[in-house]
Amino acid sequence: MTASADTHGYVPRHGRASWRHAIELLSSMRFSISLLTVICIASVIGTVLKQHEPITNYVNQFGPFWAVLFLKLKLNAVYSAPWFLLILAFLVTSTSLCIARNTPKYLADMRNYKENVREQSLKAFHHKAEFDLAGEPPQAGAERIGRQLARMGWKVRLQPREVAAGTGVMVAAKKGSANKIGYIAAHSAIVLVCLGGLLDGDLFVRATTWLGGKSVYAGGGLIADVKPEHRLSSANPTFRGNLVVSEGTQSSTAILSQSDGILLQDLPFAVELKKFTVDYYSTGMPKLFASDIVIHDFATGEKTPARVEVNHPVSYKGIQIYQSSFDDGGSHVKLRALPINGGGKSFMVEGTIGGSSQITNGSNQMTLEYTGLRVINVENLSDAVAASGSATDVRRVDLGHALTQRLGAADKSATKRDLKNVGPSISYKLRDAAGQAREYNNYMRPIDMGDGVPVFLLGVRDSGAAAFRYLRVPADDKDSMDGFMQLQAALHDPAERAQAVHRYVAKVVDPNRPELAEQLTVSATRALDLFAGAAGTAAGPRTAGLQAVSDFIESAVPAGERERAADVLLRILNGSLFELNAVARQAHGEKPLNETDDSTRQFMTQAVLALSDAPLYPAPLVFELDEFTPVQASVFQVARAPGKNVVYLGCALLILGVFAMLYIRDRRLWVWLAPGDDGSHAMMALSSNRKSLDTDREFEQLRRSLPAAPPAHGA
Repeated sequence: MTASADTHGYVPRHGRASWRHAIELLSSMRFSISLLTVICIASVIGTVLKQHEPITNYVNQFGPFWAVLFLKLKLNAVYSAPWFLLILAFLVTSTSLCIARNTPKYLADMRNYKENVREQSLKAFHHKAEFDLAGEPPQAGAERIGRQLARMGWKVRLQPREVAAGTGVMVAAKKGSANKIGYIAAHSAIVLVCLGGLLDGDLFVRATTWLGGKSVYAGGGLIADVKPEHRLSSANPTFRGNLVVSEGTQSSTAILSQSDGILLQDLPFAVELKKFTVDYYSTGMPKLFASDIVIHDFATGEKTPARVEVNHPVSYKGIQIYQSSFDDGGSHVKLRALPINGGGKSFMVEGTIGGSSQITNGSNQMTLEYTGLRVINVENLSDAVAASGSATDVRRVDLGHALTQRLGAADKSATKRDLKNVGPSISYKLRDAAGQAREYNNYMRPIDMGDGVPVFLLGVRDSGAAAFRYLRVPADDKDSMDGFMQLQAALHDPAERAQAVHRYVAKVVDPNRPELAEQLTVSATRALDLFAGAAGTAAGPRTAGLQAVSDFIESAVPAGERERAADVLLRILNGSLFELNAVARQAHGEKPLNETDDSTRQFMTQAVLALSDAPLYPAPLVFELDEFTPVQASVFQVARAPGKNVVYLGCALLILGVFAMLYIRDRRLWVWLAPGDDGSHAMMALSSNRKSLDTDREFEQLRRSLPAAPPAHGA
């Protein structure tokens, strides 16, 4: 247990040999250190590996084999795993036995002056000295030395001894005995911290599920519909869960996440959210989360107003209420549905976040699920980072970035962060009749990505573990998607394609050369049909976009002429698409764009890329956020943690113990005074639990000051 203690444990005198060996192992220091090492390794795993994630996240990140292994070993929930709690319990038992076995010896050693040491033993010490006290008999010399040591802070005891030459005196002194308290306090701290961890962990929750007939709930639906066997009593001595409360509503049921589902924790009060406040920096990052709440006590009916902020929790009846995050509380949204591939008319649809609407197209029926509204989106628009379109979640404090900005120069990133608030976004799912769904995330306003033309980002992903892939739709001169949608609808209309080809040929070919006009008409028609997906190639199934043009060139043009043919065909395609855009605008009563304007060229360049990628968009409709009425919800963490004070006490004892062991030196001093011819002969020895220069200096000071009597006061 300590540097001076035996590493072996306590061995009972009675009982079978196996029992005695088990007790000895359990109470030994080597067993405690082994358990502590395993706990440290498990804690590292629990820190590196994200805890309580859905199983699909582990499968996507590590593969099926390792994901199953992690779940079997409960590495996805290390701190609540039975084996972790068992190791923690064994560590508490082992360390407690070590303390119980060694504390009586340490306390006895603190009281003991060890005055019975023999004269010959003093000669074996490293720090030793001999001197004569002329004219001072042993008793007088011992009393004088004792008084000197007492003034120096030593505790002294005198022991007369009869020897052959007469009566000698052993002066035994001690200083720094509180060093032993450091060992006791430090090891007691380990026990208290582990006990606090057991109290505030999942031990009581697990015990309730095992012994109280409770079970984890793995289904869905409303909280009010969950059966009592999945609910924990409000008298539960320890828990930690999340409580989501929308503005204007109240809730009294916390959600405790488990590896295989959830448990519901009933609270002795209800939390009503009056108002949620969030303040932002100029970059759009949040600087303050605050919730004005009213606590409704079920027992007394009392209503207690309070304000919860980040790092400023509210305590009520032993339950701490922390501001954890915020979410949508059922905002009302109005979406505009735009056909993304082909004809059709736009229409409006309204709903509430968390709800759904039925969308039908003849026999094809889909369910539109409103999953999220984010009023603030902070994007890093610097260089390549902006291309990923990944947003910073402003619902949580970006602690990593805050720390990075305050660390030394060696940690600074060379990549510049250009954080901007790009406005609201809507997230939704489109679920087909078979139950399969994809998730979509569309921004309300166009975003300038640095290439000269603002674009609408239309995101899609197949699962929650995947990243969003974004289709970039260029904004027209009215900052809307209407111009692009009109162009795309015209691309899928054979009559408008033919009209665009006619306009293009008439613009670039001399009317006196009808043979060239006929050839160019055929080429332009072929280019638009390929791009629209209205013409097949010999290379394979029908495609669209630039890929279709590429497939046609590879199948119809010799290898040596492909580069020149591609250049000609793309110039024809770009010119035809410009005229097609003019046809579409005129059909909607708008003037054609100015061909010489830079903004027009940038719009058409991005439009060609978007038209090429649009056939890959997996939905027939794009839902654009038109209007919204936000309703905030505050996410609180509620915790009853009786082990917190135990852990605080353990931390205080640990600090006390470490300082006592490091800064208090346990020293023992013996001075043997034997009768001499002219007074007495003294032999002095000093021992310390730690060799240091301070010990050497202290011994030299004693060796010089003790032989001679101090001068009288005023001499």
